[in-house]
Amino acid sequence: MEAKFIWLIAFVGIYWAYCLFWGFKGARSAKTSTDYFLAGRSIGVWVFVLAATATSFSGWTFVGHPGKIFTDGLPYAFASFYALTIPFTGVLFLRRQWVLGKAYRYITPGEMYADYYGGNAMRLLTVLVAFLFSVPYLGVQLRASGSLFNVLSDGLVSVNFGMFALTAVVVIYVASGGLKSVAYVDCAQAILLAIGIAILGGIAIHYAGGWSGFTSGLAQMVNDDVSTGQNLTPDGYSMKVAIPGSIQMVSAGSKASGGAWTGIMCMTYMFALMGIQSSPAFSMWAFSNKTPQAFRWQQVVASSLVVGLLLFTFTIFQGMGGHVLVSNGVLENISDKNLVPELINLLSDTVPWLVGLLAVCALAAMQSTGSAYMSTFSAMVTRDIYAKYISPGATDHTQKMTGRLFVVLVAGAALIVAANSSQAIVMLGGLAVAYGFQMYPALIGVCYYKGFTTKGVVTGLIVGLIAVTLTDRTSAWFGVPWGAYPLTIHSAGWGIFFNLLTTFLMSHFSSESDTAKAIKAKKHQLLQSVTGMTLERKKKIKLAWGLTLFWFLVGFGPFATIGNNLFSDPNSPALWVPFGLPSLWIWQLLFLSFGIFVMWFLAFHMGMSEPIDPKKVEALSTEHY
Repeated sequence: MEAKFIWLIAFVGIYWAYCLFWGFKGARSAKTSTDYFLAGRSIGVWVFVLAATATSFSGWTFVGHPGKIFTDGLPYAFASFYALTIPFTGVLFLRRQWVLGKAYRYITPGEMYADYYGGNAMRLLTVLVAFLFSVPYLGVQLRASGSLFNVLSDGLVSVNFGMFALTAVVVIYVASGGLKSVAYVDCAQAILLAIGIAILGGIAIHYAGGWSGFTSGLAQMVNDDVSTGQNLTPDGYSMKVAIPGSIQMVSAGSKASGGAWTGIMCMTYMFALMGIQSSPAFSMWAFSNKTPQAFRWQQVVASSLVVGLLLFTFTIFQGMGGHVLVSNGVLENISDKNLVPELINLLSDTVPWLVGLLAVCALAAMQSTGSAYMSTFSAMVTRDIYAKYISPGATDHTQKMTGRLFVVLVAGAALIVAANSSQAIVMLGGLAVAYGFQMYPALIGVCYYKGFTTKGVVTGLIVGLIAVTLTDRTSAWFGVPWGAYPLTIHSAGWGIFFNLLTTFLMSHFSSESDTAKAIKAKKHQLLQSVTGMTLERKKKIKLAWGLTLFWFLVGFGPFATIGNNLFSDPNSPALWVPFGLPSLWIWQLLFLSFGIFVMWFLAFHMGMSEPIDPKKVEALSTEHY
């Protein structure tokens, strides 16, 4: 234990030193509020590729995702498609937001929405969404970091002490250097995240007895389910290797037969995760780039290809391999929360230095998302509330100091809630991404469709947030009769349904002044002149929509049940080919490949993330807008 603890402290110390270095370096270079809040709009290509990837995939990807595969099997592994659906949002919106930010010098998304929709309702709602997203999501990450070090230190470090100590460093470097420090620290965090996932997958395979031991262990697990008649879907398949159906009627307080991960649940859960890059924080990432050249490389290569392959292989090795390790006595008393820490602990006696490295990988994954939300939320509160209402005309120095104060306050709020109400913070954390997804109609209006009115978008957003709250696990707080996730549809799906319905209806029955229409028309004219498609590409728009809908509905949606037995009988492991993989896993890998193609088609071939010369935007905005 002593050697492991020494290596743990050593690696964490090196990691902390790196974080603090960039914090102090960023502080010296942040001369203006734009420098502090947006890194001076100077983030380069590969910095954004790595930083945005780290921000998109948090500690949940590192610790929680393999744990849920362990408890819920391959049906939950469809969630790995978030490696593609998260940047899919970026394909739709990041490039166009960058153009608007460059042309109109927006710093926060609240400024963009207020300018486009008029009034301050959207400005304040954007700050509210950022709060609802940042505090609980941050709380989940911070508490997880404390829990990790509690396990790895064999109880020497308490959960709360570890959580507060590890958070202190994040607060220091984020408050000091702002978004630039966050971006450069995130570069290392993205690399550590990928390395850690790959190593842990290898550990699971190694202790399972190699590939043959792993596949034979999976086969035995399925045979046990079938022979005992337990853990089966309505079709009689083992719920570890088959989806329980396209959709289910589930009454409040009861569970879906064969598991919760029906096809419609998988797809609407992807809606929720798409909320990460539609959240206000990612609008600021868009504004901070020097050029949009990095967007497509992050979306297609770093996220879809690299992270996608890691999730559909190495996290499944960890999750499904956990059952093999339990059955052969290597692990015991395993749950979704402690699977990854216990996999790391397997190396305590043999390779203690690797325990330290993997602990830092996990810590980096947990802090990568939290640091970005600390920075961007503090910017929004400072610019959209303090500098707008409390101290108009505040100097750059005052704005930077206020931003630093709000970094401390938002981290403190997340810590207090996480320390005193772990169950509540988990429930609220699950809401965060679904809340972020409710920004979709507002973004569609800004980037594509000028028919949405201010009343429509504002009312729709409010209705969407309420619908999410009443259909998530928090529905238990209100005593509603339908319970969480009615019809096995995720709260993000219910929220966006009522959000869009309300937005369309209110926009249809409300009018806007000629001045408001002119403002919208001017911005869409700018977007069309800079980002509009060529005639040849416009001919392929229907094809692009068709490929995307097919991927969503068939790849990981209601029709994904085809994958249960398309390639082999899931209850007959002797027939699993190739490589001894069940049919559903092969289906997932095939649609991972198809999804990567769709992302390339949209981002590269259709030009939705095509680079733009910043000088062209500046010239157009100066001359005409």
